[in-house]
Amino acid sequence: MKIKLVKSLAGKTEKQIAVAASLGLHRIGDVTEQPDNNATKGKIAKLSHLIEVTEA
Repeated sequence: MKIKLVKSLAGKTEKQIAVAASLGLHRIGDVTEQPDNNATKGKIAKLSHLIEVTEA
């Protein structure tokens, strides 16, 4: 799965920022490729309003 950060992390909770960092997303426009598993899907659910997901 390709995950892209499309909205800023400014003003978000520490947990949301930590989840984004665990996915390798630090700045708007950062793209990372992650495995399609339950752990990744849980992280996506936490950040669904900030990211864009595409199947790789």
